[in-house]
Amino acid sequence: MPTGVPLAWTADSQIWDGGCGHDYVIGKEPAQVPPPPVQQDAGVWAATQQAVPGRQTMVQISVQGKSSTAVVLTALRVRIVSRGTPVTGNAYAMGQGCGSDLPPRNFSVNLDVDRPIARARPGNDSGKPVPAVQFPYRVSAEDPEVLQVTATTEAYDCNWYLELDWSSQGRTGTVRIDDHGHPFRTSSIRGLPHYWYGTNDHGVRQWVPTDSKELPQSPLSP
Repeated sequence: MPTGVPLAWTADSQIWDGGCGHDYVIGKEPAQVPPPPVQQDAGVWAATQQAVPGRQTMVQISVQGKSSTAVVLTALRVRIVSRGTPVTGNAYAMGQGCGSDLPPRNFSVNLDVDRPIARARPGNDSGKPVPAVQFPYRVSAEDPEVLQVTATTEAYDCNWYLELDWSSQGRTGTVRIDDHGHPFRTSSIRGLPHYWYGTNDHGVRQWVPTDSKELPQSPLSP
């Protein structure tokens, strides 16, 4: 009889909308914040700046079976660890170098409600609409799945994680999806000064207020 969890997973919480749309809250003035990184370097950049994802955290979860035996993913749940007063500081928009990857299964989470639920939502594959698909999903070693969860808050500094239910060969279980043993974190940016990395009136590249010039848009934005 098989034992142990029959699947493996990884989670990346430094995903930007369309490869460029993302805000961080940082407790520093613009002159103290280095230029935005490319998305691949976001984790190191955010850690060095003690940056907290602003308003939205996108988590991309890769799930794969450990053998050719199918594992059915039956549900994805949201668990709130804590809600507190939003982080103070400034909000910095990345808005640099947009791009995209393979189309994941998309879910949205409203962290402000009493019982947040991961709701399937439509996606986009190189400009082509991808319909929302509900659980269950089937994975194996040859057939992985990518789930992308977009969690938002307009009111709190929220710590949260996910639980993924599975079943295989008559067995069932749940794995906790978090950020390397820590909860994911998302803080509201409502009312904070908001900056993007642009050009000032003297032609110098620096952080400038988003209301002074139009913020560049992701190619996936309407």
